[in-house]
Amino acid sequence: MSKILRPIAALLLLALSGCSTPEAGFKPEDATLPQARYGFKTKLDAPSAKGEPAEAAPPAVFTTAFYPAAAGKLKAFVTPNPKDGKKHPAIVWITGGDSNSIGDLWSPAPADNDQNATAFRQAGIVLMFPSLRGGNDNPGVKEGFLGEVDDILAATKWLAEQPYVDKTRIYLGGHSTGGTLALLVAESSKTYRNVFAFGPVGDVAGYGKESGFLPFDIKNDEEVVVRSPLYWLDSIESPTWVIEGTEEGNIDSLQEMKKESKNAKVHFLAVQGATHFDVLAPTNKLIAQKILADIGPTTNIDLNEAELTQNFAKK
Repeated sequence: MSKILRPIAALLLLALSGCSTPEAGFKPEDATLPQARYGFKTKLDAPSAKGEPAEAAPPAVFTTAFYPAAAGKLKAFVTPNPKDGKKHPAIVWITGGDSNSIGDLWSPAPADNDQNATAFRQAGIVLMFPSLRGGNDNPGVKEGFLGEVDDILAATKWLAEQPYVDKTRIYLGGHSTGGTLALLVAESSKTYRNVFAFGPVGDVAGYGKESGFLPFDIKNDEEVVVRSPLYWLDSIESPTWVIEGTEEGNIDSLQEMKKESKNAKVHFLAVQGATHFDVLAPTNKLIAQKILADIGPTTNIDLNEAELTQNFAKK
């Protein structure tokens, strides 16, 4: 797909929503992702066969829960209630690859590729891994970065209702395809205190049809635009951190989004010397410590490239 500039993408919302005329005072640059999605009807490929059920999680590490979503009840792994009478900060984490499915997210992972977000649960932060529509043996079908946004918001709503979670201190994070989803969720809701998106892409068509992540016609601009974070960065209201290593991965996407963004809420951090994978463990450890210290009425979290890069200075 050729690059679509944001004003053109915004104009598409009229077609996507089925509206014949914009509201008085409407400007294309004011369009939001929820507006673009309203009334949009996707045309999906034939659904693939159901996957395997999620593995049973060790009960001492994760409770297996089900949260209500549009497609039905979807499985999630969640930190158990510590039963200490306290309200704890929490983070919803979206995994990379097949973000709709969850699996072994508790076994020790290597420091240079910890996709299990281990630092958060080690710090005592409630950690939730939701599966999404069509993942594992879940009800519904995969929509590739569309309805999954609603599932993540539904999972977060369920998490906020848990008695041991501080609903004013819920964060969102994700890696790779999960980072792309985290950005789309940030563009759709101001639910989260902060959002941390590792290695997302700006335009999902870049994943390619062969990736298996895009069950729709990627030559259809309307289908792609409503699934691509690049075109809706102005919609973000929560502090959002887009992070990627400079050595490989999706650093070009980070730079493209940084160039296009005019939103002061969105921060782009290129970590010198890090890769798409080894950036995760030390950066999440730092973020976890900042979450624990983020106790005021408004967030005080700040990140900068220098503090993230220092972990990779001697590589």
